[in-house]
Amino acid sequence: MKYNHNKNLVSNAKELRKNMTKEERHLWYDYLRNKDIRFVRQKIIGNYIVDFYCAKASLVIELDGSQHYEDRGIEYDTQRTKYLEQCGLTVVRIPNNEINSNFNGVCDYLDDLILKSLSQLRCQPPLTRGPRDGGYGLPRRAAPSSQ
Repeated sequence: MKYNHNKNLVSNAKELRKNMTKEERHLWYDYLRNKDIRFVRQKIIGNYIVDFYCAKASLVIELDGSQHYEDRGIEYDTQRTKYLEQCGLTVVRIPNNEINSNFNGVCDYLDDLILKSLSQLRCQPPLTRGPRDGGYGLPRRAAPSSQ
């Protein structure tokens, strides 16, 4: 589905793609980029730039740093989530510390969420997960060892 977007945000979105946070880079390069369902980074939807977006699953993934837990951030995120949900999107918020401390758990959670979303949308026959291979038959990259 196409969403109207604020063309004034294009340069900001490009800059955010160039300068991803450590957690965004980890999720993108070690998980989302190689999925057999397409995700894009820093997608403009309306007057917002979302961290990761999957059109087929109608899914937005937001990674939240500490600023999202301050009063101002909470209020902004509430308005933003409401708008995105009115566009028919599911918004999932993941704290940065979960990416850092529980990356495989986050990937498993997202695998399940994507499967559920695709099944509910009936876009295609539901995909099945392989035996602990990280889903969709693609091997999940092991977390770097700290040697």
